[in-house]
Amino acid sequence: MKIAIMQPYFFPYIGYFSLIKNTDYFVFFDTPQYIRKGWINRNRVLCDKGADYITVPVEKSKRETPINQVHINYREPWREKILGRLSYYKNKAPHFNEVYNMVRELIYNNYEDISSLAIDSIKETCNYIGLDLKSNICSNMHLPEMVINEPDEWALNITKHLGYDTYINPEGGKTFFNPEKYEKNNIELLFLIQNVKPYFQGKVEFQERLSIIDVMMFCDKEEIIQMMDDIIIER
Repeated sequence: MKIAIMQPYFFPYIGYFSLIKNTDYFVFFDTPQYIRKGWINRNRVLCDKGADYITVPVEKSKRETPINQVHINYREPWREKILGRLSYYKNKAPHFNEVYNMVRELIYNNYEDISSLAIDSIKETCNYIGLDLKSNICSNMHLPEMVINEPDEWALNITKHLGYDTYINPEGGKTFFNPEKYEKNNIELLFLIQNVKPYFQGKVEFQERLSIIDVMMFCDKEEIIQMMDDIIIER
């Protein structure tokens, strides 16, 4: 049985959803320190100059503040800015109305923290695509206290505690995951590599690894599911 554990990102790129599709259980890791200028509160979509960010501003917080305690800043008109940015797709993308309305409905919910919004952006995307998501949120799981000496041990300990025998991580984890630790604990460590093939984005040069919003704007649901299977999984 395969498990993946990832921080919640705001409408992440398609590789995140490929990880969900190709595992049996998914844990939203909302308890580590919030990283500024990462993907938790922002992502990229098309615009007239190529690609640019859509961002949910957050309140200032101490450096060690966990993701699930970082509050959204409602003093800025970020909802209007995001929807204004997405208006680029009008009359260009065949699925504009469906996707625009889904995003609008989501962001006009009154979320207190960025983690909840990011998690729901992923859940709503899964619902839209028809992707089965079996998941839990780390802060709700009442996990036992764990001794963590290195970053790759969070995934190791959570996988062991939940009784899974295979842990899959995006390929970027190869730089800091130690396969020997997992082997000693009888857990298979695998890495998912997403093949990113161009899809039609209108009369522009293809921009890769944009938010899943861009994929949903231009591709139908069957195409998106096929993209999620265009992967390599390796040790």
